[in-house]
Amino acid sequence: MSLRIYRDKDISLEPLHGRALCVVGYGNQGRAHALNLRDSGFRVEVGQRPGAGFAQATADGFAPQPVSEAVVPADLIILTLPDETAAETYADSVAPVLQPGRALGFVHGFNIRFQFIDPPPGVDVIMVAPKGPGSLLRSLYLENKGLPSLVAVERDASGGALPLALAWAAGIGSARAGVIETTFADETETDLFGEQTILCGGVTSLMKAAFETLVEAGYAPEFAYLECVHELKQVVDLVYAAGMSGMRARVSNTAEYGDLTRGPRMVNQATRQEMRRVLEEIRSGAFAREWIQECRAGRSRMKDLHERDASSEIESAGRAVRQLMPWLTDTS
Repeated sequence: MSLRIYRDKDISLEPLHGRALCVVGYGNQGRAHALNLRDSGFRVEVGQRPGAGFAQATADGFAPQPVSEAVVPADLIILTLPDETAAETYADSVAPVLQPGRALGFVHGFNIRFQFIDPPPGVDVIMVAPKGPGSLLRSLYLENKGLPSLVAVERDASGGALPLALAWAAGIGSARAGVIETTFADETETDLFGEQTILCGGVTSLMKAAFETLVEAGYAPEFAYLECVHELKQVVDLVYAAGMSGMRARVSNTAEYGDLTRGPRMVNQATRQEMRRVLEEIRSGAFAREWIQECRAGRSRMKDLHERDASSEIESAGRAVRQLMPWLTDTS
């Protein structure tokens, strides 16, 4: 499948000129989108309830308003709220004033893909999904660089939804790197799959299993942490910059041979079959329904799992190791 990739030279910012933009939510993504769009010369309002986000928006020079007021004059409303709260905020504060001719923007396709939000006819429904955290989107913008984004159109009511989405992507700096055209479904399904099987779930489970194997064999927890957690960043940074082959060219021959011969034993047919099951749960909507139900029930299961992991031996070993490096920064 060939990808269509847009860069600055391919995109006109004209679709955003003269339009009123409203970013709903001033968290990690919302702050980056609002600041980058403002610095690109566009008029941006912020819809945010009182709290830390409200104070940060004020400190950044915005005049945040309640969402129900901020969205009223907006031509493009950009929802950057968490997946689990976006639908409620949309229903309470956005839907009552959303008129035909306006555009509704998302930074992740979750609520459209699984139909927790159903915009009315006559409204453009678009997405710009940066492939990284808002803090990185902002820092790269300030360095005159860009974080790649995915762009998608779910509904083109105006006939100009894609140019509008591309202008938004360019306005946050993503076209300096590349803006890849996709669909809401593909972005959502691949994003959830990546988080669950490798980026968060897979990596943390593999690190814990390796750590526990060494500790059970009698090695010191701190030593096991250094080998199975701490050094992971060095390898991932090499892959990030040079790909897997580039990483292998930069580690020892012993490490490469162990990688090529033992790695496949860690990810076998049973692992791949479980990955297929995870993907099917995502595509069928089963995971989305489970997650929203968990939130509505107070997240008791999530809290129990979080507390169990937070009090585990790997966490205490990690704290001891990180004390050796006081220059490390907490990125929470």
